[in-house]
Amino acid sequence: MIYTLLINSVAVFLAGYLLKGVVVKDFFAAILVAIGLAVLNTFLKPILVFFTLPINLLTLGLFTLVINAFIIVIIDSVMEDFEVENFGWAVLFGIVLSVINGLLFWIF
Repeated sequence: MIYTLLINSVAVFLAGYLLKGVVVKDFFAAILVAIGLAVLNTFLKPILVFFTLPINLLTLGLFTLVINAFIIVIIDSVMEDFEVENFGWAVLFGIVLSVINGLLFWIF
């Protein structure tokens, strides 16, 4: 679990570094964002996916990107050390974060 949290934290920090519309103040903020993502993806995301199932099926699963961005915006509104400029940057952050996570888990 700690291993996964550290890899996710590194991915959040790198994605924040690569995208100019996303600001992660320091690595501790990245750890908190990773924890927030884990908690919200565990409890809130299944509920959102269930209620948006028809539109998710119509878009062949692409609406999940919107749900991920919504979760990122929620974390942005709660945390002071993590800032996302707008919803578009949140979508892009979610995509970049997913790619970086995949690469890091593949490497390690």
